[in-house]
Amino acid sequence: MNPTPQVLPKDRRDLGGPRQPLLIVRDLKKHFPLKKTGFGLRRERLAVRAVDGVSFEILKGETLGVVGESGCGKSTTARLLMQLTAQDSGELVFDGQALGAGLSLREYRRQTQMVFQDSYSSLNPRMTIEDSIAFGPTVHGVSRREALARAHDLLARVGLEPARFAGRYPHELSGGQRQRVNIARALALEPRLIILDESVSALDKSVEAQVLNLLQDLKQDFGLTYLFISHDLGVVRYVSDRVLVMYLGEVVEVGEAEALFERPLHPYTEALLRSMPSTDPLKRTEQAPLAGDPPNPIDPPSGCRFHTRCAYAQPVCAERAPRFHEALPGHAVACLRHEPESGYDRRLIPVQEVAHV
Repeated sequence: MNPTPQVLPKDRRDLGGPRQPLLIVRDLKKHFPLKKTGFGLRRERLAVRAVDGVSFEILKGETLGVVGESGCGKSTTARLLMQLTAQDSGELVFDGQALGAGLSLREYRRQTQMVFQDSYSSLNPRMTIEDSIAFGPTVHGVSRREALARAHDLLARVGLEPARFAGRYPHELSGGQRQRVNIARALALEPRLIILDESVSALDKSVEAQVLNLLQDLKQDFGLTYLFISHDLGVVRYVSDRVLVMYLGEVVEVGEAEALFERPLHPYTEALLRSMPSTDPLKRTEQAPLAGDPPNPIDPPSGCRFHTRCAYAQPVCAERAPRFHEALPGHAVACLRHEPESGYDRRLIPVQEVAHV
């Protein structure tokens, strides 16, 4: 029989009220400076713009999926949210309290946990499974006895029998079992927000399905909120309530999952969805939905950063950066095609593309 999940006191679980977003991210930036050239000359002004003015909200109880090509800034954003990397500028507001003002970093990290992609390197190879899970609570003042009891309870919750697995070491477990341990460890501090950075991408499909179903059950049982980062669009559609699309360090589209998959507004989102493999042999992809590599994040293109690869691009796209705005109820996008009085001429859109606009 599964143990009853512990519930935090109401004043610690919902300080901002039910309508207050759990996490508000405002203009988050992180640039990694390049200090030297190949000739040993310093060039302080050049930097990789990994995250360049990202703003979004995570609502209480939802799963927000984050997608985009490799190098678009997804994992850097996750590390900034966890404060494993310090941002250059920007603000994090957790349940109505600004981090660093009304909310300490210690308390914020207790309520926000992360599950990483590599299940093996995430665990200390010299610590037993029960010690790895109990370590966080002991750091936050929980007694050793209570922390171990909590570790055993959580192992049972994630489908690992404590009598068999508590005393084992990470190398004695399979990849799926280790990821279950990482999930249990993330739950040990009774967090409210869990960031999942490619947490199932290294697993076999059968194991992946088991872990995804486990995450769904834990979300309901513990009242969790998820930020789910993945390259697998099918998985993102299955688990997410809303989806956020990133390109070259910026957010280009946010919307309800089904609405975004059925009617994407940004050309980059359209290309991503067309790249999904089809199980129908009669619907083979004969032409790449998106050509070319992403531009250099050290020196991104002027105007819209996607215009160098966009089939809808017009001269105004290279001159003016689009404003991120709500084009449809609950569906926001950064694209001049959907921005009123942007100077974009919709009459010049190719006829075969009009149906997708």
